[in-house]
Amino acid sequence: MNTLKRIFPNLITLANLTCGLFSVIFAFQGRLELASLCIFTGAFFDFFDGLAARLLKVSGELGKQLDSMADIVTFGVAPGFLLFHFMFYISNGMVFRHSMSNDVIFLPATLALLIPIFSAYRLANFNIDKRQTTSFIGLPVPALAMFIAAIPNINFEQFPMFSDIIFLSIISVIMPILLVIKMPLFSFKLIKNEKKISRLNMFRVTLILSTVVLFYVFQFATIPFIVILYLTLSLINNLTKI
Repeated sequence: MNTLKRIFPNLITLANLTCGLFSVIFAFQGRLELASLCIFTGAFFDFFDGLAARLLKVSGELGKQLDSMADIVTFGVAPGFLLFHFMFYISNGMVFRHSMSNDVIFLPATLALLIPIFSAYRLANFNIDKRQTTSFIGLPVPALAMFIAAIPNINFEQFPMFSDIIFLSIISVIMPILLVIKMPLFSFKLIKNEKKISRLNMFRVTLILSTVVLFYVFQFATIPFIVILYLTLSLINNLTKI
């Protein structure tokens, strides 16, 4: 029983990693909605592995390192390949696995590979940065992953910019940079002795309520805008501290 208790959080982390691997497979098959579903499922496991470790009081260095390795696959490699295949399809009108000719266009689809590159740096830096215990510096990798994973599920008639190759190219460059930018972002971790009614909690509640209301109206199209709202509220929070 003690052995199971000790490894249970790591099993959840490995479930997260498995979701990332299947997401990559589905992306190469051109089944992008399934690939995005695997990323969202991985995010679910990612939330509960840390929670399980704290509840069972079995957190350790192994779990921390394993979590980062799983995250680079599920929230770095998987969304990078998902966006690559989506942009490749828009540029060439075909699924990547059917591209046997020499005149296929790999640019700007290859810009999507900036996501796993910057994600790897972000995760490595997070492990050694002692300032990010109760907040984040730069956009968290799972937030970017869910931003990208939402795109194949969006109603493009309602939000046509998400099927525009120029817009997607801009996203491919700007969003990875936000991972490493030196901008403090608030988290949902409660700070010791923090007042229940505070500016920070107001921003948290605003973000949660906005997510619920907007998701009911716009479904998956909500997620990219919620990430933008999160960045905006964090910026306002930083400015009001000055």
